[in-house]
Amino acid sequence: MNVIVAITGASGAIYARQCIDILLADSSVERIALVISHHGEDVIKAEGVTLPEDGRIERYDNDDMWSSLASGSASWGAMLVVPASMGSVGRIASGVSQSLIERAADVMLKERRRLVLVVRETPYSLIHLRNMTTITEAGGIILPASPSFYIPADNIEELALSVSRRAVELLGLSVAHPAWGN
Repeated sequence: MNVIVAITGASGAIYARQCIDILLADSSVERIALVISHHGEDVIKAEGVTLPEDGRIERYDNDDMWSSLASGSASWGAMLVVPASMGSVGRIASGVSQSLIERAADVMLKERRRLVLVVRETPYSLIHLRNMTTITEAGGIILPASPSFYIPADNIEELALSVSRRAVELLGLSVAHPAWGN
């Protein structure tokens, strides 16, 4: 599977790093297209997150509207926007493709391919809720970045993994989960 990972300017770069790690550990993932918004780069730096490097990761400029990610005839099977800012969610919901991230998401929806958005905002306004509803009605999946507290976790990294594992699983891949306590 060829997967697009987009990182926008919402807080939560830990989720992006973890999702990429999980994708790289899956032998069925042949290529990862990585697109980072300008604000996403700022958040990654501010949060002190280092993204993994691997030969299967191909970086794309968010301004490159001529890349294969902008075309439905390309072989990208799924897309993960992690974290997804509410600005990005709004532009995707309205079909406004001012960047490669937004255009690639638009392509996923029009081609009926998997699109998962890990949203990072709280509380939600009515506008946020309507935009998320629109994306859901168009076939996208909204996953709030809300960790599961019933899993065995000793630190923030492990709590965040409950969201990251779920996000990758929603792309249609098998992901191992830790055993739950009884």
